[in-house]
Amino acid sequence: MNTETSIKQAALSTIENEYLAIKRLKQSIDNSFVSAVKQMLHCRGRIVITGIGKSAIIAGKIVATLNSTGTPSVFMHAADAIHGDLGIIQQDDIVICISNSGSSPEIKVLTPMLKSLGALLIAMVGNKGSYLASQSDIVIDTTVENEASPGNPAPTCSTTAQLVMGDALAMAILHCRGFTEQDFARYHPGGSLGKQLYLKAENLYPANDIPMVLPNDDIQSVIVEISGKRLGATAVVDNNKVVGIVTDGDLRRMLEKGTDIQALKAKDIMTHNPKTITGKTLAVDALQVMRQNNITQLLVVDDNEYKGVVHLHDILKEGII
Repeated sequence: MNTETSIKQAALSTIENEYLAIKRLKQSIDNSFVSAVKQMLHCRGRIVITGIGKSAIIAGKIVATLNSTGTPSVFMHAADAIHGDLGIIQQDDIVICISNSGSSPEIKVLTPMLKSLGALLIAMVGNKGSYLASQSDIVIDTTVENEASPGNPAPTCSTTAQLVMGDALAMAILHCRGFTEQDFARYHPGGSLGKQLYLKAENLYPANDIPMVLPNDDIQSVIVEISGKRLGATAVVDNNKVVGIVTDGDLRRMLEKGTDIQALKAKDIMTHNPKTITGKTLAVDALQVMRQNNITQLLVVDDNEYKGVVHLHDILKEGII
């Protein structure tokens, strides 16, 4: 019956069975696994990963993980391979063939063809007595006792085991290479971590207008400059050197004091020695300066020359928080 209890029980049973399947994988981290990692580390070509059915989907994910961590990899669908795609494989490549049974018709056709190309063949297989396992140079065991639902053979525990084993391979390779956050960011320049490690002020300020006034400009000119450039502040510049900054907060405080603004100049209300950064300052470091000083703008100065403004919104828009 489709009761609330039975639905929850079906879900919990699936999670428990897949958990047990992953737990059993610990037994498969053996000398064969180590040999596979070493071969992949010293591969002079690419890692070609193939499979059929649900295993092909897992193969695609493992390829994505390896590529994103600096191990050149390509996906080759087993069905396409026996219809012309074998040209992908070169002699220096390593082929990882993923299959639970290791004996599907496509795998039986593909395996001898792979062997004839001279590439090292690694099997990630759920049946160590299968045809694929017997023909492979290295066998990684992903055997599971059963799928998540004993009465339903749909791939669940088997594909979960393959996925986890693929991650184990990738992480073992990273460990051997001493892979760092900087390395990861190199392959993910559009991600949050990549931007934290590479995005600089010089990548941000050119998109903004460059607000500036002279020390003797009147307050009306200051207001027009701040309003027109829409950055909440303007630099006060003398001979292209920054001598101060006026923010919209400075203007509000001036008005709150009831000061006669008719005779005031920019130099009268500006903040002297404002916080500045260089174009090479990382955006994440600029954000830290803003937070520490409770400000929302930083003037960019290179070689004592005023270049522009980085606003808090510029940084947040890039996903750096």
